[in-house]
Amino acid sequence: MKKIALPAGAGQAGFTLIELLVVMIIMGLLASLVAPKLFTKVDTARQQAAKAQIEMFGTALDAFRLDCGKYPTTDQGLKTLREKPSGTDCWRGPYLPKELPKDPWDGDYVYKSPGDHGDFDIMSYGADHAPGGEGNDKDITSWKGIKD
Repeated sequence: MKKIALPAGAGQAGFTLIELLVVMIIMGLLASLVAPKLFTKVDTARQQAAKAQIEMFGTALDAFRLDCGKYPTTDQGLKTLREKPSGTDCWRGPYLPKELPKDPWDGDYVYKSPGDHGDFDIMSYGADHAPGGEGNDKDITSWKGIKD
């Protein structure tokens, strides 16, 4: 009977434990470098979403003003964009296609009319739900531009 010589390592399959550990360590290091950058993108995306929603409210409020000749009062609030206020015959809404959204941090938008910075002020207090703050806690307002 003739013996067939197999190449070295033939018949062995898979990785050694050391090889797997090295790959896992490399992946962990890469994740620790990339994850913080991704989380800052999430914060920026939330701030941009809040700014876009505030702009949408501004457009809807302008449509309300065209119909009624004035902006809703602070007491009437942003809900006036979806629900007809009592004692108002001029309302031609709803002025928003969907229910009034929460801000990206699941807080309520603050509306004031007349505002301190214009005919109306709209703001989100950010992640901390309190006035002021930096970074993710920064207030997003209707009177500051998109790039602020």
